[in-house]
Amino acid sequence: MKIGLIAMSGIRVCDTELLKLGLTLPGFVERSKTIASLPSLGLLTLAGMTPDNHEIKYIEIPDLSKENDLPDNFDLVAISSYSAQINEAYELASRYKKKRIPVVMGGPHVTALPEEALQFCDSVVIGEGEQSWLQVLQDAEMSVLKPRYGLRQSNYEMSDSPMPRFELLDIKKYNRITVQTSRGCPHQCEFCASSVILTNRYKQKPVSNVLKEINSIIDLWKHPFIEFADDNSFVDKNYWKELLPYFKNKGIRWFAETDLSVAEDPELLNLMREAGCAQLLIGLESPEKESLHEVEIKSDWKYKHFSQYKNAIHTIQSHGITVNGCFVLGLDGHTTDIFDQVFEFVKSTGLYEVQVTIMTPFPGTALYERLKNENRLIEAENWKKCTLFDVNFIPTKMSVEELEKQFKKLVVKLYSDEFTSWRRSNFKKNIRLRKF
Repeated sequence: MKIGLIAMSGIRVCDTELLKLGLTLPGFVERSKTIASLPSLGLLTLAGMTPDNHEIKYIEIPDLSKENDLPDNFDLVAISSYSAQINEAYELASRYKKKRIPVVMGGPHVTALPEEALQFCDSVVIGEGEQSWLQVLQDAEMSVLKPRYGLRQSNYEMSDSPMPRFELLDIKKYNRITVQTSRGCPHQCEFCASSVILTNRYKQKPVSNVLKEINSIIDLWKHPFIEFADDNSFVDKNYWKELLPYFKNKGIRWFAETDLSVAEDPELLNLMREAGCAQLLIGLESPEKESLHEVEIKSDWKYKHFSQYKNAIHTIQSHGITVNGCFVLGLDGHTTDIFDQVFEFVKSTGLYEVQVTIMTPFPGTALYERLKNENRLIEAENWKKCTLFDVNFIPTKMSVEELEKQFKKLVVKLYSDEFTSWRRSNFKKNIRLRKF
């Protein structure tokens, strides 16, 4: 069969004023642009387990409205998309169905709302795609595709992960390539719409598999920048102490998402710096403690560790690793004071990078279900607002208008040229004072 693997990508923001700010304050949308420009590791992984008798074409579509001539010489099309782009993905699926080309869809949104997706495609893959893909291909060859494949909570083991087909990419298009070492997160934040939707437990890929993937990327890109596509990379610190020494002298730089517990392990921080770690993205969520209570479904970890926030940031950055501190505005308990508190926290800690987003109720998350039950969703099925920058819920201690207005004011202050330059020069000055 000829198979088209299509990733819907690109930045989406409904608020036109915020969209303009993103153009005038590039630092505001920097992380979002990076995410949007990453290749679809899920589709590349499915390509890696596809038998050689099939022909595969990998395609990225950042804006469907600009695609006039879509390739249509396929026997099967698989589409992956985030919630904010899902309506475009449905339109794309409908186009192919009109051409009598079978369409299968998957990803977190489809896993959360399979019946919705089935209105536009022939089949949906629920949960982790690897558990079902070979069966999908077999049934497609025989023209007997089932409506549903997979389970939201499966027993799939990452030791069985195939090598993603990075060679399908035009490597010159990317400023970083993704590698996944784990899925899931023990903290399970209420608002998280990442791999926790696809799996109910934390699991890791064998070190040997990860090294093979990195070496495969190096074959295509001599000195790559790698983003580890994990929800929380350093849960098992001994795993990374085994992995990181292999990175030395390979000429790679890398980025990962984690929690502040890495600051408690100086051995690990030294290994990370020596192995090319450029930045850690850390979900701080709030600069004030009480609004962190019950943000996580299981552990309340961030609430309990709030007193360590500032020292942990200092410790990590003093090792030459920049921290991108992430804050979610509009958490229950946030008043209009939170915007000044975020700015002062960023200033006092000297965070190298900062990301602010609006609390977003993605389908499939515990947050979505809670807000729905509390009648606090404004447009319960307006997936276009699942952008992290648009308000689609009623806050507890401020109005919708106050959240929107104050968020924009904070963005202007945080991402001004003056404050951005100060943050970055301050980091470099402090590093020069430290002897490694």
